[in-house]
Amino acid sequence: MSDRGPQGIMDVPLAVLRLAEAFIFASPEPVTYKALEPVLPREFDPFLVIEALEKHCADRGVILVQTGAGWSFRTAPDLAPQLREALTETRRLPRVAMETLVVIALHQPVTRPDIEQIRGVSLSQATMDVLMETGLIQPWGRKDAAGRPTLWVTTPRFLMQFGLKSLRDLPGAERYRPTSGAKGRPAAAQEAPDAASAADAGVSAGPES
Repeated sequence: MSDRGPQGIMDVPLAVLRLAEAFIFASPEPVTYKALEPVLPREFDPFLVIEALEKHCADRGVILVQTGAGWSFRTAPDLAPQLREALTETRRLPRVAMETLVVIALHQPVTRPDIEQIRGVSLSQATMDVLMETGLIQPWGRKDAAGRPTLWVTTPRFLMQFGLKSLRDLPGAERYRPTSGAKGRPAAAQEAPDAASAADAGVSAGPES
């Protein structure tokens, strides 16, 4: 982007902010700088436009937040209590699925037998299917052990559902270490949430509206 002249936040016109806002709003996934760049006029740096848009929306009911490697719109945190009372709550994950998700987040990458050992009860395939169908977990290779069981990790959608930039943003992450010790696991999986906090937060079993 060396051909772009010096710019500041105040140099981004409203028309460009509206364009970026519409693109991010319409995108089904968090928008990265790279994804935004082709949408903008050539002379505008996507980093600068995002910074300007974030400031532009800071006092609104819907704000721009970073989730994983991209950006998306979320309702302002201070409005959560009023919205919680007014809106119908979406269907939640079953308790056993929520507990399984917390274990995976805390110990990823982790195998199904590891999950069963940690929880102290057997784990049905139906529970894993629910978590996969909602896009909250995904396979991450296999463990170098007898039977080579599948390793499981959380997905970028997990971060989206909780409105997180990374798993490091969750309380208590530093207290936990990975169970399976696989190499090459996602950077986002290096830290994990406090079990009680994650369970209290809840996760919707379906796309966010």
